[in-house]
Amino acid sequence: MPQDFQLPSQQLSVQLYTVRRQLEEDLAGTVAKLAKLGFRSVEPYNFVSLAEPLSDALTSNELTAPSGHAPLLSADQDEIFRAAQTLGIGTVIDPFIAEEHWKTREDIAKTATALNAAAQRGAEYGITVGYHNHWWEPGTELEGTTALELFAGLLNDEVVLEVDTYWAAVSGQDPAALLRRLGERVKFIHLKDGPLSTEPLDQLPAGQGKVDIPAVLEAVPGLQLGVVEFDDFRGDIFDGLAQSLSYLKKDS
Repeated sequence: MPQDFQLPSQQLSVQLYTVRRQLEEDLAGTVAKLAKLGFRSVEPYNFVSLAEPLSDALTSNELTAPSGHAPLLSADQDEIFRAAQTLGIGTVIDPFIAEEHWKTREDIAKTATALNAAAQRGAEYGITVGYHNHWWEPGTELEGTTALELFAGLLNDEVVLEVDTYWAAVSGQDPAALLRRLGERVKFIHLKDGPLSTEPLDQLPAGQGKVDIPAVLEAVPGLQLGVVEFDDFRGDIFDGLAQSLSYLKKDS
């Protein structure tokens, strides 16, 4: 295991989708719990309708939101970027383009062109644009490479990637090797663990599954944020987050 593979607090965030049910019941209380666990930043999702109350909760708990997920290619981009400004989000990441759009170069090029245009729009607001993968983008091969890498080669320089390292591993890729091939375009990664199945409930706290997280972190020297996430969890989600944070955080 590499020495000092862990990250300082300021380089760790948590994807709020992890606690989506809890946020629906008690937004302010849930944000306060995340701060109490030791997170200093969060990654909101579908944040347009919650921008004002979420901003208030983050401010009250001295949390920031450097990145956020929003459906840039299927929703009002101006509305998204205005909400991102309210929350102080510097990078808006499109989190999902369905699997059927990753089968041909033509479809991948269309997505890249659309995301490049979104990035130009985002720049008018001072906001960077990125993309987050699932298992099908690194798991689909075209022209001797993965669909994700083909896509990356069609993006403008200013567009960044947030690589979900668990889904990359589920796809059959070595996530550390994939990260090295993608290079400096990767600014964010999702950190989660498990048995490498597509069943979200199988996911485990970081360090308890089959993902070589130290190797992953070593492969991204230009990392801005490592974002802890569970798509789902069989246990108490705050306990799962606490275990992940304990494993990942250098100053724990």
